[in-house]
Amino acid sequence: MSSSITCTSLAFTWPDGTPVFEGLDTAFGPGRTGLVGVNGSGKSTLLKLIAGELPPADGSVRVAGEVGYLPQNVTLDTALRVDEALGIAAQRAALHAIEGGDVAEEHFETVGDDWDVEERALVTLGELGLGHIQLDRTVGEVSGGESVLLRLAALLLHRPDVLLLDEPTNNLDLYARRRLYAAVASWPGVLVVVSHDRELLDLVDQIADLRSGEITWYGGNFSAYEEALAVEQDAAERMVRVAEADLKKQKRELVDAQVKLARRKRYGQKMWDQKREPKIVMGARKRAAQESAGKHRIMHEERLAEAKDRLDEAVEAVRDDDVIRVDLPYTAVPPGREVLTLLDLELAYGARVAGGFDLRGPERIALIGRNGAGKTTLLRTIAGELQPVSGEARTHVPMRFLPQRLDVLDGERTVAENVARFAPGATNNRVRARLARFLFRGARADQKAATLSGGERFRAALAALMLAEPAPQLLMLDEPTNNLDMASVKQLTTALESYEGALIVASHDLPFLESIGITRWLLLDGELKEITQEAVGYPAQP
Repeated sequence: MSSSITCTSLAFTWPDGTPVFEGLDTAFGPGRTGLVGVNGSGKSTLLKLIAGELPPADGSVRVAGEVGYLPQNVTLDTALRVDEALGIAAQRAALHAIEGGDVAEEHFETVGDDWDVEERALVTLGELGLGHIQLDRTVGEVSGGESVLLRLAALLLHRPDVLLLDEPTNNLDLYARRRLYAAVASWPGVLVVVSHDRELLDLVDQIADLRSGEITWYGGNFSAYEEALAVEQDAAERMVRVAEADLKKQKRELVDAQVKLARRKRYGQKMWDQKREPKIVMGARKRAAQESAGKHRIMHEERLAEAKDRLDEAVEAVRDDDVIRVDLPYTAVPPGREVLTLLDLELAYGARVAGGFDLRGPERIALIGRNGAGKTTLLRTIAGELQPVSGEARTHVPMRFLPQRLDVLDGERTVAENVARFAPGATNNRVRARLARFLFRGARADQKAATLSGGERFRAALAALMLAEPAPQLLMLDEPTNNLDMASVKQLTTALESYEGALIVASHDLPFLESIGITRWLLLDGELKEITQEAVGYPAQP
C-alpha cells in the first residue's frame, strides 16, 4: 500500500476560540508537495496535526506509513551525544558489544537487521555536510544550523514513509541549503514542506495553497504556481469589472422601471379622477396595474440582488492578502557620521575582528558566513548582550537589534503590552495604531506572545523595535526573513529601502540581501573580512 495522508472533516480551534480549520478535507499522496499560504493561515498547525503533535477538535487524520517530522524550531538537548540525537545509540552500543565478543541475545535483538547503521549514519552526516561531526560528540558543540541538519539526518536514517518539513532552511547557510535541496530532490516517499525559500519550493511536484481554511491544488513547482495564480487573478479582476458594470446596469434599470411605474400610476389616477370609464372597469385596470407594477418591481429587485451576489463572489476571488506595513521612523544618518567602531575584537566563541573596523553614514552591510561562524555572536556583542574576550565594540548612535530567536518578547504578555514596554511614553492609542499597521488589530493585539505563529512573532518583535524610544539609527537584523511569507518579505524589503539609517543584516537569503541595496559584504570565517558581491556565491563545500 502506497504512503499517503488523508484529512477528513478536520477541525481545529485555538484555546482562545480562534478557528483554524473547520471541516477541512484534503489528501497528500506520493511525491513532493509545497504547502504555502500567508502567515497565520495554519500551515504549521496542519503539519502538527498530521504529525500527531496536536489533537484535532473534530474530524480525523489518517496516515498510511510512518511519519517523520522536522518542526520549525528545532530544539535538541545539548547534553545528548550525536548518536543519541540520531536515535542509533542503543544499536551502536549493541554492535560494539558484539564486536567485543559479547554475544548476549538482547544485543542481536537490538541490532535487528540494521548491521550497517553506524556506516549509514556517517554517510548520511557526510551527505548533509556534517562529516566533521563525530558520533561521540555532544549536541552542545554544534551550531543552530547544524542541529537542524542533525535532526534531518535522524529522520533520513529512520527512513519514514512520510516526511514533514516546516521551514527547514531557516538558519541554514548556503552550503547546508544545498545539502537539504539534494535530500529533498531525491526523497522517494510522501514529502510535505512548508517554506518561503523559492529555490526549495521549485523542487516540489505540486503546490498546496492554504487559504481561509481550505486548500487549492496547483500542479508543478512554485514558479508554475505563481504563473497560474497570476492568470487566475487577472481573470478574477476582469470578473469584478464585469460584475460592477452589471450591477450599475441593474441599478439603472430599476430606477427606470420605478420612473415608468410612477408615470403609469399618475396617469391611472388622472383617469380615475376624471371618471372617463365605468367605475368597475377602472377598478379592474387599477388592480391589474398594481399587480403588474409589483411583479415588475420584484423582477428588477431580484436582478439587482443577483448582480450584487455576482460582484461579491468576484471580489472574493481576488486576493487582497494583508501584509505588514512598516513605516520606519525618520532616522537619517549623514554620510561620514561615525556609527560603529570595532577594535581588535575577539568574540566569545573564537571569531575575531583583527585591527579596526568602522561603519560610517547610512551604509548597508550584509554579514554572511557558514553556520557556526559567529555571526549572531558578533551582533549580540555589538548589541551589548555578550562581552568580548578582548577588544572593544562601540556604537555612536541609537541602536536596535532584532535577534534571530525573537526573544525580545515576553511570552506571558500580550502583543500590546510587549510593544508598550519598549515605548513607555507612548499612549495606548498610539501603540494600538502602530500595531494595526503590523496586522494586530483589535483583539489580535491582546493575544499573548506565546500563542503567536513564527511570522506573527516577527511582526510583533519588529513593531516593538520600531516603536522603541529613541528610534534606531543603527538597525541590526539577524535572519529577518526566516518566518515571513513571501508577501511580508516584499513589504519588509520596501520598508528597508526607505530606511535612512545604517543597517547590518545577517542572512543566508541572498535574493533578500540583493533586494535591499547592500553596499558592503562582510564574510565572517574565523576573521571578519570584506568581500565583493561576486564572491558571495562561493563554491559548494566539498
